[in-house]
Formats: sequence, C-alpha cells, structure tokens
Amino acid sequence: MLVHFQYKPLYQRTQKQSWAFSFYFKGQFISGTYHFDGSITWEGAQVEKKIRDEQLKQAVHDLMLYHVYEEEHQPKHKI
Repeated sequence: MLVHFQYKPLYQRTQKQSWAFSFYFKGQFISGTYHFDGSITWEGAQVEKKIRDEQLKQAVHDLMLYHVYEEEHQPKHKI
C-alpha cells in the first residue's frame, strides 16, 4: 500500500507535462518522475524490479490519472 503520496508539476503550462512524485511503500521512501506518456523514471533507492513493475507502476498511474484529471477537469465555480 502506498502512503503519503505527493505530486507536483515540473513545468508550468506545457502540453507535455511531467510531474515529480513521492510516497512510502512498506516504510521505504520512493520517488520518481511521471511523464505525459505514462512512463515513469524511478529515482533513489527502490524496491525489487518485479514489485515495482507489477504493483507500484499501476498504483502510481492510477493515482496520477485520478489527481491530475480531478484537478484539471473540474468545473470552475465562481462564488
């Protein structure tokens, strides 16, 4: 299970956006870059490749789709 998931855009107002992300998985800090095409560049100390490719990649992809879509595609309400 991923905990304390965070992300932030690396560039302002670009069509081919990339985001830095980080989280903890089984007590280990993991970070990387999520690219506009869905690819991930992993950074720092990591878990074994099989777990990273089968579990973490899908979890990061799902979280990024949810958060980025939610933030960028919600109607703007004026109060």
